[in-house]
Amino acid sequence: MKPPTFELANIYLESRATTPLLFVLSPGSDPLKALLKFAETKNKRPDPISLGQGQGERASKQIEAALKSGDWVILQNCHLSVSWMPTLEKICEDIESDPRSAHRDFRLWLTSYPSDAFPVSILQNGIKMTREAKKGLQANLQDTYGVDPISDPSWFGTSSDPKKFRKLVFGLAFFHAVIQERRLYGPLGWNIRYEFNETDLRICVRQLKIYLDQYPDKTPIEALNYLTAECNYGGRVTDMNDRILIETLLTDYYTERIFNEDYKFSPSGIYYAPAHGEVDKYIGYA
Repeated sequence: MKPPTFELANIYLESRATTPLLFVLSPGSDPLKALLKFAETKNKRPDPISLGQGQGERASKQIEAALKSGDWVILQNCHLSVSWMPTLEKICEDIESDPRSAHRDFRLWLTSYPSDAFPVSILQNGIKMTREAKKGLQANLQDTYGVDPISDPSWFGTSSDPKKFRKLVFGLAFFHAVIQERRLYGPLGWNIRYEFNETDLRICVRQLKIYLDQYPDKTPIEALNYLTAECNYGGRVTDMNDRILIETLLTDYYTERIFNEDYKFSPSGIYYAPAHGEVDKYIGYA
C-alpha cells in the first residue's frame, strides 16, 4: 500500500494558531523547501532558524514578534537544542492557555529527529507529520520530478540546450535513486550509511543548468562529475571505498553516452533515459 500523499495545504487547514506543527525527520528527507514554497502561496516569508548553541534567544524573539504580526516561525532541528526545549514547551503552553495572544494567521512549524528530550506536551497537542524518503527506483524517480526547481516549468524549460539538459537531469535523478536504494542493503550498499537528500539533488541540477548555459559548445562532463561526486554528494562520503563507488556509479548516468538513444543504464536494457520530451514524458517513463 502506498503512503498518503504529503499535502501541506490539507495539513494547514487542520491547524490553528495555537497548534504546533511538527515534522518528524527521517534520513534522506528534508521538508524545508516544500514548506517554504507552500508559505509563498500564503504570502508568508518565514526566516527559518536552525536551532543549536545560542539560537534559543533568537527563536524566542521571533515567536514573540510573529504572535503579534501573524507571521510563521520555522524552527529546524529541535533535537540539537535540548537545553532550550523546556522554554519552547513553556511558550507553547502559554499560547494554548491564552489563544487570544496569538494572531489567527500565526503558525509554529518545527522539525526534529526522534528525541527523548523533545517535549511530550508538544507531541500530544501538535500535528505530527513525517516525510520519509521514497523507497524503490520508481517512487524515487517520480518524487525527484516533484522537487523544486525541477518541478518548475519556467525553470525546467529554459536551458540553452534542452535536449542535453533534460537527458542529464534524468541521469542525475536515476543516480540519486540508485544511491538512496543502496542504503537498504546495509554494508553491501555502503560501508557507512549516508543521509543523501533533496538538497544534494537541488544543488546539482542548478549547477548542471549553469554549466550547460555557460559552455554551449562542449558539455563539461568532467567538471560536472567532479562537482557531483566529490563536492556535493561526495561531501557526505567519508569512507575511501564508498568514495570510489559513488564516483564509479555516477559515470554510468552523468555521461555523454546518455545522449545516444540506444544507450542503456544496465545490460538488461530495461533502464535508460527516455527520448527528449516534456517533463511529463520522463514522469510517465518512471
